[in-house]
Amino acid sequence: MSETASTTSGVAERYALALFELARDGGSLDTVAADIARFEALMAGSPDLVRLVRSPVFSADDQLKAVTAVLDRAGIGGYVSNIVKLAARNRRLFVVMDIFKAYRALLAAHRGERTATVVSAEPLSDGQTADLKAALGEITGKAVLLNTSVDPSLIGGLVVKLGSRMIDTSLKTKLNQLKIALKEVG
Repeated sequence: MSETASTTSGVAERYALALFELARDGGSLDTVAADIARFEALMAGSPDLVRLVRSPVFSADDQLKAVTAVLDRAGIGGYVSNIVKLAARNRRLFVVMDIFKAYRALLAAHRGERTATVVSAEPLSDGQTADLKAALGEITGKAVLLNTSVDPSLIGGLVVKLGSRMIDTSLKTKLNQLKIALKEVG
């Protein structure tokens, strides 16, 4: 890991731990998680907000004014608003999404949950999601949260990452394995 990535990760984890402890002590763990989800949805829907958050071109004052306006307009206050504004003041706004990711990890550990990353060729139905959560829950003995994404290049199947384990049942991988096997034969 590069020095910069390690430093960024450490900063995000420190901010996330502070946010988690404040939320836990204030009885606001779920409220903070909901506000984080709302801010992430804003980021997902606005390339301009992403540019503002990630770009070092904007001054700390400009970033602070802009994110304050966004947070106020979205009705996001409390701990999440404070941590985003603090990150902006300290020229650390670019790590805000890493802060949120680390917060979710702390929250999941606090609740005894595990998180699995699932990539599918097409969006999973509610029934498929429930079945997958149940199957992974049986394996781990804990509640499992899913971070899902779609990658049409998989053609079919799933790629599931749970901790250090990865299960790849995608058609793309199977076709690549067949291609390699045929090259060895021919």
